[in-house]
Amino acid sequence: MKLAFLCAFLLPCVETVSLAQTGGVRHYELNYKDLKTVYGVLPPVMHVKPGETIATTTVDADGKEAEKAGFKVNGPNPLTGPFYVDGAEPGDMLKVKFISIEVNAKEGFGAAGPGFGALNSSSYTPVLGGPIPKTEWTYPVDKAANIATFHAKDSNFSVKIPLHPFLGCVGVAPAEGESRSSIVPAEFGGNMDAPEASVGNTLYLPVNVPGALLSFGDGHAAMGDGEVDGTAIEISMKVQLQVDLVKKKKIAWPRFENENYIMAVGIYRPLDDALRISYTELIHWIHDSYGLSEMDAYELLSKVGEVHLDEMVDPNYVVVAKVNKKFLPAAH
Repeated sequence: MKLAFLCAFLLPCVETVSLAQTGGVRHYELNYKDLKTVYGVLPPVMHVKPGETIATTTVDADGKEAEKAGFKVNGPNPLTGPFYVDGAEPGDMLKVKFISIEVNAKEGFGAAGPGFGALNSSSYTPVLGGPIPKTEWTYPVDKAANIATFHAKDSNFSVKIPLHPFLGCVGVAPAEGESRSSIVPAEFGGNMDAPEASVGNTLYLPVNVPGALLSFGDGHAAMGDGEVDGTAIEISMKVQLQVDLVKKKKIAWPRFENENYIMAVGIYRPLDDALRISYTELIHWIHDSYGLSEMDAYELLSKVGEVHLDEMVDPNYVVVAKVNKKFLPAAH
């Protein structure tokens, strides 16, 4: 079916949840039956206006919380949403400001197993030898102390890990009517596993369909660079995200910003192409918003640019190239 028909058919739907609106905050009580495992043109769970804040919860990457309540999720990274942002049109830019992200369980988990992870045989990177056996670790969480505890399975070693709560999945519906699995990061955001998706930062996403259709989940209490075995400390979250629009501001890839940095996201395989995308997008951003020529920005970034390898385990890899604003002219 044509995209326009899909949007007309699916999007003007009746909200099926109990809503409360107080001071620009829209409260959505998650119904496990409404969890999604794809980004696409799907019926929204709620309409929100630009400037409003969504207050809701997410489940962990395996949907363990939902399963305890008797609901079997049909894939990884169950998503809360999608949320229809009134007035959002293709060619706009969606702003998602992370107001609060709090762990919402007493423990999280990590796991390694066959077919996934940076040091494992997979369909993308086949190697000779046996697969890594399925193994899972449990991480008790102390919210008051802001720590989780790693307990080794093969010894008595344990160590405390500071919490850095963030959302592994934040994205919008892809372009051209596509539906993409919640395991995939791409131009629409998705499973970026970006620690930058945390309080103090703003995420910018391209709007590809009317309403943008924002969905999120896959809460992480903490994660190492690269997420090398395929998991962070996976946990459910209680979140507040403020949404806004920049009209007629077209971007090709996700971006992050905070008080001190601008950060461009590159998402692809192999890893060097993800790096090239991130730096190219950062150069475009500096040129468009700060007035430097692209060649001057290229030279400057070679001296002061920074790179963060977010993850190299998903179907696409994620790299963030960033620069401290103190090295840039004033924005215009």
